[in-house]
Amino acid sequence: MRARGVVLQGVLAAAGLAAAFFVWQREPVGAPGEVVVLDAPKRALERVRYEDASVQVELFREGTKDGELWLRLGAKRELRANEIAEQLFARFAPLLATRSLGVLDAERLAEVGLKDSHRKLAVKLSSGEHTFTLAASSSGWGSPYLRREMDGHVFLLPPSLLPDLENAAHRLVDRTLHTFGASEYDALTITVGSTSRTFLVRARAQRPAEFLPREAPDSPDETAWKWHERVWLLSPAQTDFLGRGEVPPGGEPRESFRVEYLRGDQRLGQLTVARGAGGEFYARTEHTAGWAKLPPWADSIVLEAEKVATGR
Repeated sequence: MRARGVVLQGVLAAAGLAAAFFVWQREPVGAPGEVVVLDAPKRALERVRYEDASVQVELFREGTKDGELWLRLGAKRELRANEIAEQLFARFAPLLATRSLGVLDAERLAEVGLKDSHRKLAVKLSSGEHTFTLAASSSGWGSPYLRREMDGHVFLLPPSLLPDLENAAHRLVDRTLHTFGASEYDALTITVGSTSRTFLVRARAQRPAEFLPREAPDSPDETAWKWHERVWLLSPAQTDFLGRGEVPPGGEPRESFRVEYLRGDQRLGQLTVARGAGGEFYARTEHTAGWAKLPPWADSIVLEAEKVATGR
């Protein structure tokens, strides 16, 4: 009897282990990549917020559902979001996972990095906000587990979904300076202090455009064209963009020169370059949320601006 009881207990234990393994390895709800974590139409999505012990990131629409997408870093810094951010934002409604693991016990939650994790995700819809816990950083983004707080269900997210949020300052900032292209303006005015000079822009097939001073339209100014090519190619680093309402260290920078772009009588936009209190240079345009710090070589552009504006 004793031997038979031992055998029976062994069989029951094996069956229990098999059942547990089956639950752990069970097939996801739906096909891989199609498990629905949050079912919502894209038009209902208003805000996505990610935070951990050191990072706070929000993506949100300003105004209507078709309004511009903005990126908030920390509590206050607001920047325009780029196309990568637009694509990322759209993936949260509906929010899909590659696998559903159901409700896990404390031991399993610890194994996948969800027990006591400080990483949080919140998705705000027009109907309300939904909150989630993300796997702790020790797990790495290679295994992005997520726990739905509403019912405790755990999901495995695609590995490409969350890294951009964690590195938002480098990946999601719009570095575009202008909303128009190089072929869309036909005149520009360069201003340094109280001196201004206007150039007409004449496009040429297979050759660079010509800058024609308004006061001498038959005499192309190649020096001005070459100078402006460097101005047009200015490209601040993503981390050097200041947010809405932010002022550079030392206060508002002092304008060094300004370029205004025209198409006929329509003003398309402008670029203002200014010197900060520490001697560094900043740029601001019709599209930027605020000032953007320029690379060190921008000082040579500033030095040549007066020559171009005066024609001497």
